[in-house]
Amino acid sequence: MSNKVLAIKEEVKKIIVGQEELIDAMLIGLLCEGHILVEGVPGLAKTTAINAISKALGLDFKRVQFTPDLLPSDITGTEIYDPKNGDFKIKQGPIFTNLLLADEINRAPAKVQAALLEVMQERQVTIGDTTFKIDKPFLVLATQNPVEQEGTYPLPEAQLDRFMLKVVVGYNSAKEEVQIVKRVAKKEFEEVAQVASKEDIFAMQKEVEAVHMDDALLEYIVSIIYATREPKEYGLGELAEYIEFGASPRASINLYKAAKAKAYIDGKDYVTPLDIASVASDVLRHRIILNYKAQAANITTDEVIKKILDTLPLP
Repeated sequence: MSNKVLAIKEEVKKIIVGQEELIDAMLIGLLCEGHILVEGVPGLAKTTAINAISKALGLDFKRVQFTPDLLPSDITGTEIYDPKNGDFKIKQGPIFTNLLLADEINRAPAKVQAALLEVMQERQVTIGDTTFKIDKPFLVLATQNPVEQEGTYPLPEAQLDRFMLKVVVGYNSAKEEVQIVKRVAKKEFEEVAQVASKEDIFAMQKEVEAVHMDDALLEYIVSIIYATREPKEYGLGELAEYIEFGASPRASINLYKAAKAKAYIDGKDYVTPLDIASVASDVLRHRIILNYKAQAANITTDEVIKKILDTLPLP
């Protein structure tokens, strides 16, 4: 593991108990300039985790609670009339940050979701006649609650595809929860120290790009994606009746990037099939659209991905 990555993780673990997958996903997002969708019930330290990583990296962090009455300008900013000078001033919104937590993104209407996703894609905001570039690094961590469906606006598939990873965060183990309660009761949380800078992040991004991936592994990645589109061609005929739409080309690109970042986080300068398999579910689970037959048979996208990985021969 890179010394910087190890130092960042050590600082985050001063505050966060467990949740290794979420911490790795945030690091992959930062190293690959990708955004992350996190699904999990409330109280699993999603806000605390991104706040801790922002402190460890010396980055700006803002949080927006999405609600049904939120407007696009509440995120991007707006022009405000100044009666003294008789002109308009621009008030920048919370999107002007390095790390943005979009809490319960599915509670806001489509216009607000679209405004956020546009900034995520273009890395710029237009307010009035002025266009502003968003400072790098820029990571959006959006959360959605899988329990409450009333008064929510599910993200359309095309917008879900903009997220590099979708991470499902589960409960801590009983042993970890005991540790959490003890820390809270005794107020034993240490202060997170800054152990890296923006320059370090940019340097690590270049190092991730330099991680070697063999052509056979790249072909393996593309075969995984194609198996979601044409399962019969890969000996997965039983999945064909459940898949409505397979993964898009963004899936191939993001699986390639995420596998390299995962190898880098684990301290390697080359990618193995295990690195690809370890990030495949996070990259694909929001990109495969299952039909009503799959719902009736209680088939999940994670089960489809596992079947594909179990069936395709390793390079």
